[in-house]
Amino acid sequence: MIEVTLEQVKDWIPCDIDNEYMDYTIKGVSIDSRVVNDQNLFIPFKGEHVDGHRYVAQALKDGASAAFYQKDVALDEQVTGPIIWVDDTLEALQQLSKAYLEFVNPQVIAVTGSNGKTTTKDMIESVLKPQFKVKKTQGNYNNEIGLPLTILQLDLDTEISILEMGMSGFHEIELLSKLAEPNIAVITNIGESHMQDLGSREGIAQAKAEITLGLKKDGLFIYDGDEPLLEPHVQNLKEVELVSVGQAAHNTLVCHLEDIENEGIAFNVNGEERYELPILGEHNMKNATYAIAIGKRLNLNYDTIFHNLAQVTLTGMRMEQHITEDHTVVINDAYNASPTSMKAAIDTLSGMRGRKIIVLGDVLELGTDSQTMHEAVGKYLKDKDISTLFTFGQEAAYIYNSGKDYVQHAEHYEDKNALIAALLTHLQPEDKVLIKGSRGMKLEEVVETLLK
Repeated sequence: MIEVTLEQVKDWIPCDIDNEYMDYTIKGVSIDSRVVNDQNLFIPFKGEHVDGHRYVAQALKDGASAAFYQKDVALDEQVTGPIIWVDDTLEALQQLSKAYLEFVNPQVIAVTGSNGKTTTKDMIESVLKPQFKVKKTQGNYNNEIGLPLTILQLDLDTEISILEMGMSGFHEIELLSKLAEPNIAVITNIGESHMQDLGSREGIAQAKAEITLGLKKDGLFIYDGDEPLLEPHVQNLKEVELVSVGQAAHNTLVCHLEDIENEGIAFNVNGEERYELPILGEHNMKNATYAIAIGKRLNLNYDTIFHNLAQVTLTGMRMEQHITEDHTVVINDAYNASPTSMKAAIDTLSGMRGRKIIVLGDVLELGTDSQTMHEAVGKYLKDKDISTLFTFGQEAAYIYNSGKDYVQHAEHYEDKNALIAALLTHLQPEDKVLIKGSRGMKLEEVVETLLK
């Protein structure tokens, strides 16, 4: 993590610091006064309802070496200790992280997409970590605050920084990309998330393509070549290498599924190199191929990539398999959802052996097209080998109504406890159960009950 003197901070960012404090050292940063560690730099934010500057005095008493302080905020008379005066604390955080990133100077890999960002990030780490000192974004620290905090956690000997970039509107990823200046940028896909903010899938593609705006010259852009909405943005790119990934024959790296097992998949790239992935879901083949492309870019050979990819583990609640005492397979894919990822989940479950039950909750933030998109998920069940459909939430009722005729048994609930009770009654030993919904639906609570 960052460990520098205040004199170095003053060299890096526009700020004012009393000369008597220049030899003070900061080690790490905190934006929460309740978890300030010794020698942290405390960074308060001036919000609409709460002003973090009121906690500066306590943070310094609890061991912080220094604190940012916005020039337009009157200094609390209880504050004693080093203050770094800045025009805007959020901008200062971003400026500090950019300077520190240039100081550490790792290769930067930036990842965005409507679905699969975190999974792809995990796979890239798996491919590279045995050969390089790698640090990746933890959790959902992928916005204008989280990404700078991730950068400031880098060790001085970090060789590769994998940064996830999220957004809810235009120009957010542009900010992150120009801050990080990646050597490699990845767009996993274009889905329907944030439709209500961006208006259309074309708008989502435009916002995601902002990841290329900070891409270094001679950098590498890897993208979903099966998505035509990305093509106009690709055509505008100059002085970077382009690698398209997908199942269509025109792609640079063409991935083709060879085998599906209950434990994972096998696939080949360009009909030559065969890989095995211990994770469910045909859609993960493409995510893995993004990681393979990066491994090749960094001069790893086939055997190394094959071995490292076969050891991958994913962040929780993403196609996470659990087996109960009666051999029921519970697949926790409850971290988030979109119509596209729900269809992929249906495909995954359909390809498994045995009696199959799918539990689907609302997909949030779809705007005026929500009903149509939920109905499309239900219709997608046609000709799929799914035994039972359970749905939960007001919007998921559209999945139930359009999909109930395509399964042997279907039930809809708007009470989670009632859903859980019905599901427990319906379950039989050796069933396969997949649970998926938007983060706000908290369907992991269903998973936790089943595993008990």
